[in-house]
Amino acid sequence: MATTYHAESVWRVRLGSALRTLLACTIVGCSTLYGPEPLRRVSSFPAFSYVTTILIVSDATLGDTLKGCWNALLATVQVMILSILCLQLIGPGRFNNGLAAAVAAVTAFMVALPESTHLMAKRIAFGQIVIVCVGTVIHGAETGVVMHPIHVASSTALGAFASVLAMMVPYPNLAYYEIKKTCRLYAENASERLNLLVKAFCANDNTAAFDFILEAKSLFIAGAKLLLSIKQKQDAMLWERPQFRFFKPDCLSPSEKLQELEISIRGMELSLNSCRSFPVGMIDEELRDVLETSKARVGLKLEQAKCYASFDATTVPEIKNECTDKSLSTLATISSTEDAPASFFFYCMELLQDGFPISRNSECVVKEKKKTKMEELSSSQSQGKSMNLLERGLLILPSSESFIFALKCSISLGLAVLFGLIYNRENGYWSGLTIAISFARNRQATFTVANARAQGTAMGSVYGILCCFMFKKFENLRFLLLLPWIIFTSFLRHSRMYGEAGSISAVIGALLILGRKNYGTPTEFAITRITEATIGLICFIMVEILCQPARAATLARIQLAQSLEALEEGIKDITLCANQKKSTKSRALGDKQNKLKSHALKLENFIAEAEKEPNFWFLPFNATCYRKLLGSLSTMADLLIFVAYKIESLSQASERHGVAWEEFHEQINEELELFKEKVGYSMKCFEKVISIKSLAVLEKELQKRNISYDVELGRLPNEYVHRSVSPNEEDVLEILSFFLQLSNEVANKINTDEGDEKLKSQIVVCLNGLGFCISSLTRETTELEKELKELLKWENPTRNINLYEISCKLNALYKK
Repeated sequence: MATTYHAESVWRVRLGSALRTLLACTIVGCSTLYGPEPLRRVSSFPAFSYVTTILIVSDATLGDTLKGCWNALLATVQVMILSILCLQLIGPGRFNNGLAAAVAAVTAFMVALPESTHLMAKRIAFGQIVIVCVGTVIHGAETGVVMHPIHVASSTALGAFASVLAMMVPYPNLAYYEIKKTCRLYAENASERLNLLVKAFCANDNTAAFDFILEAKSLFIAGAKLLLSIKQKQDAMLWERPQFRFFKPDCLSPSEKLQELEISIRGMELSLNSCRSFPVGMIDEELRDVLETSKARVGLKLEQAKCYASFDATTVPEIKNECTDKSLSTLATISSTEDAPASFFFYCMELLQDGFPISRNSECVVKEKKKTKMEELSSSQSQGKSMNLLERGLLILPSSESFIFALKCSISLGLAVLFGLIYNRENGYWSGLTIAISFARNRQATFTVANARAQGTAMGSVYGILCCFMFKKFENLRFLLLLPWIIFTSFLRHSRMYGEAGSISAVIGALLILGRKNYGTPTEFAITRITEATIGLICFIMVEILCQPARAATLARIQLAQSLEALEEGIKDITLCANQKKSTKSRALGDKQNKLKSHALKLENFIAEAEKEPNFWFLPFNATCYRKLLGSLSTMADLLIFVAYKIESLSQASERHGVAWEEFHEQINEELELFKEKVGYSMKCFEKVISIKSLAVLEKELQKRNISYDVELGRLPNEYVHRSVSPNEEDVLEILSFFLQLSNEVANKINTDEGDEKLKSQIVVCLNGLGFCISSLTRETTELEKELKELLKWENPTRNINLYEISCKLNALYKK
């Protein structure tokens, strides 16, 4: 039911966006075609008004549009200053093809270099630069030094004004209400997933349980998209309600509040995936009643989230606790390792209803860190002002990524302007304008984007020509034929084949033919524009290849190695520390987990790009294996979150027991050190193996250097040689058994009063949960090895793949 409603809601949102885009283009068309003469004279570049409108208004809210108008203003100010200076210093009469291309390249570099400028501002500025430079070449000495840039600025302003007006009619399309609606959809999605997971937990056989789990997994994808949508609209909401930015800068965002729910539900899924069979052994009528009570309370919390109207609140709405101790005391009686997943399932249920106790104090931690940094900064200022000035100067310098991006934009735009003017002087705009709106800071599938733009330009131009042919005698009615095309291309924006690049090119291709007058024969103009666009795209592709020669498949492999390294670093920080160090270690583990998530996101982007890029003469990209590896890395990143929470909770709960806890403290750290030694060793081997270019090159290098290797070189101290580099199932069971035994000892040894019974149960639950997370990390390490072997076997089908042996060869080759 929630899935169907979500699909209908998405369809309505996209249709509404298409109609507002249509309204904005209609405003521009009516103003430039039928508006008063002074307006048409000042806005002498209607094509760029359409481009500005499409860039700002597509899939936008009022906040996005206001932000887009601000970016258009910044772009206009930059280009106005640079254009007037260039025209004044050089003189319009001296502009030729080469000089125009050089000016376009230099000004584009200056616009693209600052890191603080938004990408939309840069794209609009690039388009303005192309129009100024090419227009000066076309009109020569008649070009006004000041009036020519003003005409470009006026055309930009018309597009921005039309965008804002379209967002206000018939009512404002506020990001605030979009977020509120998406929060309701997410709450419904989470409620449905919760019901399915609880049904799976209580299922009487494996078939029914697995059916519920599979159904819940499909909803997890939709839930992740809803969270991403909320996150993307948050900045737009701040543009609509700027008081949030100034008066409550530390308040939690809606996505951060809902992320806590997502983490807990994700933990429930992880626990169910670890269950060997159903029904769960420890489930009985009492636990079913507790589970139903907890589900009802979580459902009430989700109902409150559906009508969540106050995004400036700093906490999730509270629910009164009535009988929260019952499940905890029941979980304290776990009798076997098979009950560990069920214990963790109940722990996640309680997190859902009570929230994360540590995250509620996160703001205080942030404020303390800010305060400490400010104190350190003030003390350092009094000691070395000259050094601070030097550091500030270095911070102002652009990064290497920004320099490469600026250089890429500069060369591409300069070449496109040059060859566009050489091919057709009167229509030299289109080669540069085509790629001006194509640049992106991050890597993108260059050939795919160029192909989508070429096809979109051709489709839009052909549609425009057909409409002109059918309505030869009714020129004034041609603009009406844009209505269905704009709606169609708005939906095309969300397709996998064309995406944003293809849809924008398609709608602009038709607008330039049906939305203007006095540009010559439609067929000749369309052919010329398609040729000019092709020239620009060729320049774009060639510069992209020269500036970023590495294939996405190669970068995905490098990123996989970096992700494994980040995972190893995170595992190193799993330690139960003394009281004075616990907060620092917990924050460090949280930072490492965020770093791993960041690497996993980059890996996902590279995988998506590698899937779209052509193979040419290279080995095809095995996206299936890489996605399996990405799934394992994401699972381990989620488990690290719970490890951090468990360790922090154990540290807080154990403060009450002093000397009685020290013995357990040492035992836990010894077990954690053994875990880190085994898994850390595996991660190092994985990282080394995935970093080599090919096994054939490794064998040749060994033969060339006449190096012999011994499998003993790669083994752990005091460990027999085996063919696997990762822990086995026995290690997993040993970890679970250790924490189960330790929790029982804690329950028996710590003498607590009746009022402290909840505290004892909390420690037992944390120990069992920590054991489950550590054992799951160990088991997932084994899965990583299997997936890596599958990838290497696919790349080397004739070789016998043994990661342990490969690791020994690498140790022998690069032995220090």
